[in-house]
Amino acid sequence: MGEITNVSEYEKIAKEKLPKMVYDYYASGAEDQWTLKENERAFSRILFRPRILIDVSKIDLRTTVLGFNISMPIMIAPTAMQKMAHPEGEFATARAASAADTIMTLSSWATSSIEEVASTGPGIRFFQLYVYKDRNMVAQLVKRAEKAGFKAIALTVDTPWLGRREADIKNRFTLPPNLTLKNFENIDLGKMDKTNDSGLVSYVAGQTDRSLSWKDIKWLQTITHLPILVKGVITAEDAQLAVQYGAAGIIVSNHGARQLDYVPATIMALEEVVKATRGIIPVFMDGGVRRGTDVFKALALGASGVFIGRPVLFSLAAAGETGVRKVLQMLRDEFELTMALCGCRSLKEIRRDHIVTEWDRPRIAPRL
Repeated sequence: MGEITNVSEYEKIAKEKLPKMVYDYYASGAEDQWTLKENERAFSRILFRPRILIDVSKIDLRTTVLGFNISMPIMIAPTAMQKMAHPEGEFATARAASAADTIMTLSSWATSSIEEVASTGPGIRFFQLYVYKDRNMVAQLVKRAEKAGFKAIALTVDTPWLGRREADIKNRFTLPPNLTLKNFENIDLGKMDKTNDSGLVSYVAGQTDRSLSWKDIKWLQTITHLPILVKGVITAEDAQLAVQYGAAGIIVSNHGARQLDYVPATIMALEEVVKATRGIIPVFMDGGVRRGTDVFKALALGASGVFIGRPVLFSLAAAGETGVRKVLQMLRDEFELTMALCGCRSLKEIRRDHIVTEWDRPRIAPRL
């Protein structure tokens, strides 16, 4: 394969390099995988209305997220078990994020611990949290993240039960024997039993708290001073509740289409959520972002930034830290080009009227 020219090309390389069980785990979605395809496809139903003859000799991509300055509104989403992709796993991802001056979110189910990732050097990092039945353990985990200098908690709220990922059932997915869920190693929850279906399903059913509810956001606020992002909101009703319960921000996410199939693509759900928050808290999104044009579309619909997941895993599998750096650079370059060609010199110049969606075409014709 010659020069890699876009993010999606890494998936093909990853598929060739990775064991089938691992590739399928990263790549697959729930059930019919309708939402999986839709997450990417839905971006193609949004078109640009570029403005011309604007001086775009200087373009500023910088932004702030929860008060932290970063180089661009493109961040790294939490993805589990990265050492299945590459021996350096989360270390490589953390270094790549830091080099790109952006935020990495570390998964609860990482194959490197909170402390190990912190030891890779400076960088702004968020910690993604699954709430286990043992609340003392959850409190310990959050304290560890705080102590290690992580700056926010991304509370995943769309996984009271694990979605049905049929590839994992067929492959009897389990964590390879040389790896553990490092954050839980010292309390004997780091290993996953081999089962007759997906080992992860059994693990989640056994450990995570299905009774998690809105009041637990209040409980989290009693154990940490870190801002809490609610990850997994896709409706206006839940967006309003997130604001009411004191969330610091929302991540519009359908868990990479791995939980409930036939929910809308996140880019389709985004505007509804943004409107419902009335600008009180920032709204981010993940799911299906593969191009700089996708990033622009998300921002035009009101997102404050996007998170990428699978592109990180696939580039990590293909080329380690170098691959992840390249993915971040390619998305950055494409996004910058999109801004220039749409006539936007800074993020605040990206407006709703720079795009037209299938659901608002009639609205757009201006009276001249």
